[in-house]
Amino acid sequence: GFSYVDLVEGLRDGRFYALKRILCHDKEDRQAALHEVEMHGLFDHPNILRLVAHCMVEKGAKHEAWLLLPYVKGGTLWREVEALREKGTFMPEQRILLILHGICRGLQAIHSKGYAHRDLKPTNVLLDEDDRPVLMDLGSMNHARIEVNSSQKAMAVQDWAAQRCTISYRAPELFTVPSQCVIDERTDIWSLGCVLYCMMFGEGPYDAIFQKGDSVALAVQNPIVVPPTTRYSAALQHLLSSMMTLNPQERPSINDVLHQLEGLQPAPAGQDTTQI
Repeated sequence: GFSYVDLVEGLRDGRFYALKRILCHDKEDRQAALHEVEMHGLFDHPNILRLVAHCMVEKGAKHEAWLLLPYVKGGTLWREVEALREKGTFMPEQRILLILHGICRGLQAIHSKGYAHRDLKPTNVLLDEDDRPVLMDLGSMNHARIEVNSSQKAMAVQDWAAQRCTISYRAPELFTVPSQCVIDERTDIWSLGCVLYCMMFGEGPYDAIFQKGDSVALAVQNPIVVPPTTRYSAALQHLLSSMMTLNPQERPSINDVLHQLEGLQPAPAGQDTTQI
């Protein structure tokens, strides 16, 4: 189904909320909406959008699932990237590291429960006033490990990914799924690399290819070409390249990414560091 988001005000507390209304045309749509509710219920984490309340509303023969969510004033990460691009400027490395660290913390919480987000992209990351990123839209989340042992299962996974995973942020292994393989949470690491690329260069690595109508499925089968830049450290560029490795088995885990990130970040204010 389709969904709409309304800005609403609480009668009792006077606070603003986002009301997500998911149009459900049939039983399958209703199950998908309830799955999203269930996924929200798994987490109480500062980098994952919490669900305040939910209900199913009958609209004649159809239904609407209403999800009441906190209103995050800063808008999406994509909106911020677009605003910087319009000014002809780029996000500084320290800000990228701060935002990326929060996204990774949210993903770490998801992966630690045996799930994967499957639709990580800049429009699914909200930023609050302190630049704290909050992951949203958990409707595509499913079990991290998917064992494929037949061509029928491979086609089913491929079809599901085509419907639920945004094409220009979709991992290569979800475009042509082999009949014998294991898909795991490292699909999110690829998408995370695309998000990092977007913060660094003002658009995702495959956004322009998709907009031109060229084949993203073909483009992702080739190694990523990172534009030459002196704006960002070699370590950050190396981290980007490692996340966008074609072979998912060679990609870092979210814990590995966080470990690399912590080596890139300056010490918090008031803490001295000693290099050995």
